[in-house]
Amino acid sequence: MIEKVPSEDGTAIAFERSGQGPALVVVAGAGCDRTAFATLGRRLASRFCVYRYDRRGRGASGAGPGCSVEAEVADLAAVVSAAGGRAAVFGHSSGAILSLEAALRAVPITRLALYEPPFIVDRSRPLPGARLADRLADLAASGRHGEAVELFWAEGVGLSPATIARLKSTPTWAATLPLAGTLSHDVELCGEGCELPRARYSGVTVPTLAIDGEASPTWVHNAVVALAGAIPGARHLRLAGQSHVPEDESLAPVLEQFLS
Repeated sequence: MIEKVPSEDGTAIAFERSGQGPALVVVAGAGCDRTAFATLGRRLASRFCVYRYDRRGRGASGAGPGCSVEAEVADLAAVVSAAGGRAAVFGHSSGAILSLEAALRAVPITRLALYEPPFIVDRSRPLPGARLADRLADLAASGRHGEAVELFWAEGVGLSPATIARLKSTPTWAATLPLAGTLSHDVELCGEGCELPRARYSGVTVPTLAIDGEASPTWVHNAVVALAGAIPGARHLRLAGQSHVPEDESLAPVLEQFLS
């Protein structure tokens, strides 16, 4: 059942809850809504009351008067409030960056599990071009959603033209197209150049686990290791055989152990 909670600016944020136990909020990344982690949520529902929500402008949530990092943090805070006022948080990709920002801004998060936030800490992949967020927003505003998704995958994710061509024949393409207008928001979360703000994240005091997949690219490994090193007391874990979209069978036990 879909429930809704008003964010600070009145925007309705939609979520689903399942299971019983301590609250766990799942924060999806770019091109995803709350359905992306439905099977993971069902698996974790034996240990947690899992809250999967649609970020602003996605799924059943409202778009509000606009989107900013501050607005998205307020949205997450509203879901945490609906979950009882305190919650563990699992953030995936850009959702991991949003989760970090929420922790820094005093949203009452008890534990933080982060999977592959897309920072770039070296030259093992090309940097995004200048003004990527603006270019994505312009394409989406003019209805050129396919071009926006391709641009995001090429510059934001660093995929090759061959990989993008292959993805266009998969369900991922069809699922991402309706969310093309939100891709610029994910780029804004990452910041210009996707640089890891090491000094800023030294202020995170929530117990944190930074996770990457063994099959992910080198630049991802380097970023997650660097992130774990920047957060006081954070742990790093690499999941054997996993990529940017990990299998529930590998991820769920790790989350159950760390977030309990």
